[in-house]
Amino acid sequence: MSGPDLRARALALLGRREHTRHELARKLAGHAETPETLDALLETLSEEGLLSDARAAEAVLRVRSGRHGLLRIRQELQQRGVPEDVAASALETARGEELASARQVWSKKFSHLPANAEERARQGRYLQNRGFSLSVIQQVLRSED
Repeated sequence: MSGPDLRARALALLGRREHTRHELARKLAGHAETPETLDALLETLSEEGLLSDARAAEAVLRVRSGRHGLLRIRQELQQRGVPEDVAASALETARGEELASARQVWSKKFSHLPANAEERARQGRYLQNRGFSLSVIQQVLRSED
């Protein structure tokens, strides 16, 4: 595929949602004439501000933070190819809101604090499966509100 057609395809993908450089390269690899053409396009899009790993990380964080913990979001960012320093920076901004998010997720599923160890383990696993850290889970299961 020629340069303008490849650029149009890239812009169409970016118009739907934010993509990381890694994701966009993977999606466009089969359509590029050469890897050098693809690298040049990705570099141009980055320089123009149309492609940003930081913006993609923030978009993932914005969408997932209401339902998932930071551990799960970090894993998704790694799968999408976000560099570790960019992911750490994005996650640091949401660290203070994780407890509130965990309480909200917990309250949608459960109406009361666990009465016994078995129920406590079940509720803890529920939150752990959604990517919340053990310290946050403990705070949620000990809280009265």
